[in-house]
Amino acid sequence: MSNVGMMILGLVLGIGVLILLVLKTKVHAFPALIIAASITGLVGGMTPPAVIDAITAGFGNTLGSIGLVIGFGVMMGRILEISGAAERLAFTFLKWLGKRKEEWALALTGYVVSIPIFVDSAFVILTPLAKALSSRTGKSVVGLGVALGIGLAATHHAVPPTPGPLGVAGIFKVDVGVMMLWGLIFAIPIIFVGVYYGKWIGKKIYQLPDEEGTGWVRPDQPQTFQKFVEKEEKKNLPSLTRAVLPILVPLILILGNTILSAMDLKGGLYDYLIFLGSPVIAVGVGLLIALYGLFGHLRRSEALDRMEEGIQSAGIILLVTGAGGALGEVLRESGAGDEIAKLIAQTALPGILLPFFVATIVRLIQGSGTVAMITAASISAPILASMDVNMALAAQAAALGAMIFSYFNDSLFWVVNRMLGIRNVKEQILTWSVPTTLAWAVSLVMLVVANLIVG
Repeated sequence: MSNVGMMILGLVLGIGVLILLVLKTKVHAFPALIIAASITGLVGGMTPPAVIDAITAGFGNTLGSIGLVIGFGVMMGRILEISGAAERLAFTFLKWLGKRKEEWALALTGYVVSIPIFVDSAFVILTPLAKALSSRTGKSVVGLGVALGIGLAATHHAVPPTPGPLGVAGIFKVDVGVMMLWGLIFAIPIIFVGVYYGKWIGKKIYQLPDEEGTGWVRPDQPQTFQKFVEKEEKKNLPSLTRAVLPILVPLILILGNTILSAMDLKGGLYDYLIFLGSPVIAVGVGLLIALYGLFGHLRRSEALDRMEEGIQSAGIILLVTGAGGALGEVLRESGAGDEIAKLIAQTALPGILLPFFVATIVRLIQGSGTVAMITAASISAPILASMDVNMALAAQAAALGAMIFSYFNDSLFWVVNRMLGIRNVKEQILTWSVPTTLAWAVSLVMLVVANLIVG
């Protein structure tokens, strides 16, 4: 077999083993990615020492660019959870948008809150708001929950410093500020899908919390709207300013860095602004703002414990992200990426769609959106490097392609359905699998259109 044939065979075997290990065995995604990288390199013609060098270099380089950001981000997210800042944001959006726009309020809340907080945790935190709104307005908790969930999922998939899109940006070597800007734009049409689908499914599955709030009822007729009585003043929630600053300041700093870098402004004050806008420093600033603005009343030991709870959840994400970078480095060094790029260039498939459909396939097979994003980026980044492709859009393609048909192998599928009291399998699919697939389809259209305009 020719060298090219061995390269492609190594890639096929490596990815096949990765899928088999993640889907059918007890092997975690982290060692599975390292095993796949090893097989890809050895079968593809690399020497064993070269494979080891590529794996360690890829792992280290990837974590070197995003590891600190993930660490700061999860610590800040835990502070926002514990302090009630996320709830304050939700109540504020409800005030701004008014009665009968509860789906929009919850979707907008999810859009903002899921930037620093993991989507599963954020849904659990904010579901009580959906239940309260359902009880007081007569709207189905299912429709409200779907709008909230899609709002959360949109930025979870598309906007750093959420670990998935952050890792993808690192693998594609895309500026984090550019990745954030595109993600915030792409998430807007997804929000519209979530809101309108939520309104539709709320009529089809009409379910309300019972009077005790511990169970569910399904009235034959929709209940009369009642005035929503806000309850946030009965809680010791932080002010809106303190709640939003830890999220807003890093976003402004990172976007400022991107603008100044694009304008090639350097020297003096510009250097310090660019420094503050680097993702590591910006998210670190956000963490300090959250710590002293939201945890000022806690003892030092208690504040440290809460932040350490957050960092504990980041360990495996760091490992999986680094392992994805290792696989990508092996693909670069083996030459398989260059050869596949030549084959793709001869087809009608736009290069921008390669990471999208790779992420789609991996997500359907193994369930984790983050793993699907990182795997798609690791496979496609070295392939697209020699093609005329907008890498920022390619990175978003890898992130958004992982939204498709969340079902039994996805933890969020169970979180959403269990928190909303949905037990019937058909209704579970309607509640979460269908809207995530609609969001995926909208993402595909947006990517194609954006590629035509700026690609």
